[in-house]
Amino acid sequence: MLYADIIVDISNENLDKTYQYSIPAHLEEKAVIGAPVIIPFGKGNRTIKGYILSVSETPKIKEEFIKPIESVPESGLAIEGQLIALAGWIKEHYGGTMNDALRTVIPVKQSVKATVKRTIYLNVSNEEGVIALEEAERKNYKAKARFLKAVVNKGEIDYEVTVKQLFVPLSTLNSLAKAGIIRIEENRVYRNPIKTIQKEEKKIVLNDNQQEIVSSVLADYDLGIRKTYLIHGVTGSGKTEVYLDIIEGVIRHGKQVIMLIPEIALTFQTVSRFYRRFGDRIAILNSKMSKGERYDQSLRAKNGEIDIMIGPRSALFTPFQNLGLIIIDEEHEGSYKSEMPPKYHAREVAVKRAKDVNASVVLGSATPSLEAYLAAKNGEYELFKLSERAKGATMPDVHIVDLREELKNKNKSMFSGLLRELILDRLDKKEQIMLFLNRRGYAGFVSCRSCGYVMKCSHCDISLTSHNNGTLQCHYCGAAQTMPKVCPKCGSKYIAAFGTGTQKVEEMVKREFPQARVLRMDADTTKTKNSHEEILAAFANGNADILIGTQMIVKGHDFSNVTLVGILAADLSLYASDYRAGERTFQLLAQASGRAGRGNKPGEVVIQTYQPDHYAITAAAEEDYEQFFSKEMNYRKMLKYPPASHIMAVLLVSKDEKKVEMAGKLLSGAADEWLRRTGVREETDIIGPSFANLAKANDFFRMVLYVKQQKYDILTGLKDFLEEYRLVSSYFEAINVSYDFDPMNGY
Repeated sequence: MLYADIIVDISNENLDKTYQYSIPAHLEEKAVIGAPVIIPFGKGNRTIKGYILSVSETPKIKEEFIKPIESVPESGLAIEGQLIALAGWIKEHYGGTMNDALRTVIPVKQSVKATVKRTIYLNVSNEEGVIALEEAERKNYKAKARFLKAVVNKGEIDYEVTVKQLFVPLSTLNSLAKAGIIRIEENRVYRNPIKTIQKEEKKIVLNDNQQEIVSSVLADYDLGIRKTYLIHGVTGSGKTEVYLDIIEGVIRHGKQVIMLIPEIALTFQTVSRFYRRFGDRIAILNSKMSKGERYDQSLRAKNGEIDIMIGPRSALFTPFQNLGLIIIDEEHEGSYKSEMPPKYHAREVAVKRAKDVNASVVLGSATPSLEAYLAAKNGEYELFKLSERAKGATMPDVHIVDLREELKNKNKSMFSGLLRELILDRLDKKEQIMLFLNRRGYAGFVSCRSCGYVMKCSHCDISLTSHNNGTLQCHYCGAAQTMPKVCPKCGSKYIAAFGTGTQKVEEMVKREFPQARVLRMDADTTKTKNSHEEILAAFANGNADILIGTQMIVKGHDFSNVTLVGILAADLSLYASDYRAGERTFQLLAQASGRAGRGNKPGEVVIQTYQPDHYAITAAAEEDYEQFFSKEMNYRKMLKYPPASHIMAVLLVSKDEKKVEMAGKLLSGAADEWLRRTGVREETDIIGPSFANLAKANDFFRMVLYVKQQKYDILTGLKDFLEEYRLVSSYFEAINVSYDFDPMNGY
């Protein structure tokens, strides 16, 4: 006998409340996770609808008390069922609990109070209204007379105005409604986070390359062919215009569209382009919206009142009944990977959701992730290329400056001679400058300013991290060594942990270029709700000459008067204790370079680095993705890193240091035993356990274990086994264990 855990109310706060029912033999094939079911409920056995969350062979209570499912409707999965089934896949694919997965796909609480607009209408003829008014005046019913005078004149009046400005008591309104003289109507009002934008019909004419992509995708769509496409387009090549035309074609089929954008790039500038094209048939989601705003957008989507949802990762779970297309812009962005269990990747979940509902997926990036590009090379995705900028704009000239040479020439400033000269030139010409500080993944790496040498782990080829106690540690395998006093390569004394911040850059800019008007955009200056938009709008309007920032200033922004981009520390992200460091560096540099010369003025980029010959830097300077991909994939294959292989990171967290260390060893031993038993131990690497990069946080100790294996399903099988092993061992009661497949960040 099989048993199903069924939820009868899928509001977010009731996800924990399930009821177990038995599955009759004739319904076993239909009773899958997510399936809607009709069940007898409560003492009176009234029939209600529910959804299956899980299926097992184990009864939770005495079998005689378990009622059978009555039926499984033939109508197919409703949107709730689709999302529950997707949650089941996410749980299996990424780990975590079913509740974690459900809270991910059903993120909005249903208890947010609806906003309604009430209007009062005269429900009788004007003559009858006048008679009622005269009677109220004769009887000296002042409030009633005041109200009737207003409503007879206009035929209708706002409820709020009536109560708060005319001071008419509810008892008066109720008596008039009861007498049939007026009627009160309620209409749902949606909180709309998009401020009013004028809709315009003007369309940009696509160039031949852009049009070819649109025509190809829509021809497939018309024929019922659903694929995943990757658009690899250089910065400024007009990918957004391609998206807009594809969306328009899909909407003509009566379908709905989800457009994912990294949160950091979800600006007024981006949203307004969609609004001008599609009007109020679009909605947006973002993390700064209120629960009420989020709930309303979700409800509009479910009711079919919008065609397009634009937002970050969470918008992927918009409850569209008729989803036809998912677009992921800047698909390489790390923010598409969840950092909270279940640690899913939006790209993979989008492909799965699209497959379930017969939709297409379009991925776009100037610097695609290795995963997406490899899938395109292997024929899993169809690859399109946009190799030239739109509107005839040219790619910027890129200069690489060797900071080791600057040091030899006694220049210890953060500005190279070339960059200083070009900044002064642009200030004279009244053109704008962006200064990008590459702090992505910075984690106290140690390097030599004289020769550029970086202290790395001999076992993992990942930079060692500096600790206050004078040791350098690898946060991948745990190897440690003492901090050297001189550079092991050239003997220079200029070896130290590297670090600088945007505030320091701002101070130096103001000191060296006092005539410049300066804006800074970083985590400190963007804490308030509209701060991103305000800073970017000020810069776009020419209220500043120089914009200083971290990676948030390089994401898709389009400023036609920016003709110089300075990248102050190009190689900082190369030394993060993370195997993706080279890829991230290439992406950031290429994206940053792409901000220059997007208008009709030519642009220049200065890349300042201690590693001018590193392939990530030279390939970014040359806008040569293929060169970068080839070299980086060789590195990944050699060390069995994704996407050449897969990694499962197992994170253990506990308040007891000794206990978490022992738990790590137990899980490592259990993993070893399972891999041997299944005959795949020889082709699998187990690394660790060792203390995580952040070894202690909020008094909790953190251990991490890594398992490398080429086949993803072997790792998910191992995850299932470790979960069972943990549940049957009392040793793990006070220890939290979570899983991360192909992690985007080191632990």
